[in-house]
Amino acid sequence: MASQISQQYAFRAQKSLGLIGGTPDYEPIQGFVAPDVPARTYVYSADGRLFAYTLPTVVRIFQAEGAQLLSELPLPNIVDLNFSPRGTYLSTWERPVKLEDGSQHKNLRIFSVSTGEELTAFSQKSQEEWDLQYTITESHAIRLVSQEIQVFRPTEWNKGVVDKLKVEGATSASLSPGLNPSVAVFVAEKKGAPASIKIYGLLSLGASPTCQKTFFKADRSQIKWNQLGTQVLLLTQTDVDNSNKSYYGETGLYLLSAAGNFDCRVTLDKEGPIHDFTWSPNSKEFGVVYGYMPAKTVIFDQRVRTLHDFGSAPHNYISFNPQARLLALAGFGNLAGKIDIFDRRSLTKLCTIDAPHTSHCEWSPDGRFLLTATLSPRLRVDNGLKIWHCTGPLMHVQLVDDMYQASWRPTPVDNVPSFPNQGPIAVAPPPHASVVALELAGGLKGTAISAQAKPAGAYRPPGARGNATPAIFKREDEGGFSRTPSGQNTPSRGYSRSPAPGAGPPNGHQQGGQGRGGRYVPGAANPSPSRPGAGPRGESGGDKSTQQGQGQGQGQGGQGQAQSRKRNKGGKKGGEGGGQGQGNHSGQNENGQTENETENTNAHEAHANGKKQTSMSIDLKGVNGKVGNGANTPKSGVLPPIDTAIDTPITPGLDSALDPIAKKVRNLNKKLKAIDELKDKAKRGERLEATQMKKMEGEAEIKKELASLGA
Repeated sequence: MASQISQQYAFRAQKSLGLIGGTPDYEPIQGFVAPDVPARTYVYSADGRLFAYTLPTVVRIFQAEGAQLLSELPLPNIVDLNFSPRGTYLSTWERPVKLEDGSQHKNLRIFSVSTGEELTAFSQKSQEEWDLQYTITESHAIRLVSQEIQVFRPTEWNKGVVDKLKVEGATSASLSPGLNPSVAVFVAEKKGAPASIKIYGLLSLGASPTCQKTFFKADRSQIKWNQLGTQVLLLTQTDVDNSNKSYYGETGLYLLSAAGNFDCRVTLDKEGPIHDFTWSPNSKEFGVVYGYMPAKTVIFDQRVRTLHDFGSAPHNYISFNPQARLLALAGFGNLAGKIDIFDRRSLTKLCTIDAPHTSHCEWSPDGRFLLTATLSPRLRVDNGLKIWHCTGPLMHVQLVDDMYQASWRPTPVDNVPSFPNQGPIAVAPPPHASVVALELAGGLKGTAISAQAKPAGAYRPPGARGNATPAIFKREDEGGFSRTPSGQNTPSRGYSRSPAPGAGPPNGHQQGGQGRGGRYVPGAANPSPSRPGAGPRGESGGDKSTQQGQGQGQGQGGQGQAQSRKRNKGGKKGGEGGGQGQGNHSGQNENGQTENETENTNAHEAHANGKKQTSMSIDLKGVNGKVGNGANTPKSGVLPPIDTAIDTPITPGLDSALDPIAKKVRNLNKKLKAIDELKDKAKRGERLEATQMKKMEGEAEIKKELASLGA
């Protein structure tokens, strides 16, 4: 193994730029002096040897180990820069401007890192994919210009283009890594013609493509080669989803072999967009996160055979560590920021890291640490970076206002400590003093970093928590219904807005006297009119006092106007009359009732005044208690008493209906249910507070107390 290179990371903020050493000290690199003015960008070389940053008037190049200044290039207004794979050449890009003589502004320039000499320059309007692509040996470089692929030899820049390939409609090109480089060219769909991808050998561009595939629904693409350069994954996207299921268009994934012996579409078994995909560093498998949330994550082999399905979870990010031993699945952006670390060998979850507001996540070159950063302008508060061990503990915290950029120093796998291919993962070292200081200052209190932080989740009503949670309240990864924007799987509700079967009033009238159906809820009392006289059309309330009040309100003499009046008007005046009737019970009985009957009526009314008055329709021999002119009134003139024990169901949960022992049993059962909920949370890997753990410890005592009560 080659000599090891020390661990290092860099960050750039509005007012600072830093090079920081890695585990265990996390101290600034000795000899590196931060610039006085804000840096516009920085970059490491792919092999980790060099580090460069750009200022408004100069570009400085350092040796990353020890931060030794190698050279300064007096280049103003540089916006972006990049090294070639071996750090031999430095490319710079500045915004194009109009020159006075009318010639093209050559804003893409190539410099020799060792001498600082400008070797060649090009015109490049767009900053997107602005740099040349080099082979790993730097023997060739390519760039796409106006649907033409141009090939250069870096050792002979003065010879210009040494080879070229015209591809009609080409929108992007990608050069493969590996010793036998190939070029993948994507042609977008246009005017009804299908999109296509073609793969050419770099050394034989004039020959026919070694592999090609055509397809529809592809306006843009993302190309990812495996590290050997033998296979390529192509993600296609459309701007508009014709099925109206997604605001962000449709996506598709294809796998092609550079040799031309295999190509196919990656079939995904869940509807929805493709959130992320990546190759494993071993070049033999790849992972895909896809589908509507909660998304599925599946690992496929190089023949698109499923190796493992991680199920559904709120993830939209996937990344293998450089040694291909660990896999990170995370949900960033509008998701909670949880990172699940899996062992690729045993396919078991090692830990879950809570890193909310993360906008950048990256494995360290040795595969043992994760760097998460909250960057501006994605988020302008709580900017900074955190370093986590792969087993979960937080190792280092650095909070910096207005942080724009953060990254590890790239290091070849051969130059880092070996990572175990099997067996247990290394134990985490002690956390840095920055973590301890922040905890003492209360900076970690109540955040997702705290070990005792209360897990957040979607609100659920009390009746929908624990083991009895209905499937409608559960996420798909918790056993709930699968959800799609089309609403095909909307579950039926537990109630109906139609009246209960057989519960409608006689003669087909609606309840409530307003022509609207009441809502039927199983176990609740039967719905009834909320005021006297609000019964069906032409009917008055069934209460004796109400009947008398109506007679007085309409004029004494029993002219029978209540039946011919409109129900809304009659209902209102009937209610007022009812009040008058209730005030005249102690006077003369107008209907010739006996004294005994009057006393019964008064007792019934007193009960109605003491509690909420209830108006009910009572069917006597097929006649619904009509009293308007006394034609259908019983001879006694008094309605039979109502047996509320039969007609009105008992409302469950009333404390007055339970004796003290039953109440105690009920409360103890509630505590057991809460303990079961906490056990479920613990099984799902959620963190519990100390009080919750103490509550779980009391389960045996509660069961013992229940047994003593005979429950």
